[in-house]
Amino acid sequence: MNSDNDNYHDSGDAPAIFIIIGQTNRRKGGEMSPVHVMLAAPDEDTAVRLCLDALSAKGFAEADLDQIGLIDGAPSEEPHASAYQGALEGEVAVIAFD
Repeated sequence: MNSDNDNYHDSGDAPAIFIIIGQTNRRKGGEMSPVHVMLAAPDEDTAVRLCLDALSAKGFAEADLDQIGLIDGAPSEEPHASAYQGALEGEVAVIAFD
């Protein structure tokens, strides 16, 4: 199946690990803080939906998502290395820079 998304991923059993970069806040109208979210998803649309669901579940009131892309291999530096591993295991890893 082909997708209209630029970041369509089809490499057999290996999950596509997306990184979504944006701004969030815990209070509507409050000051926005940077956030990175890493997760496994079959396509961009699913990744964005899962990201927004996870942010809402973690108590964020608003989110502006600026960029989405595929991660090409495990990052070497924390906290992204742990977040990548969590995403491989099915977690939605939220890195909030408060």
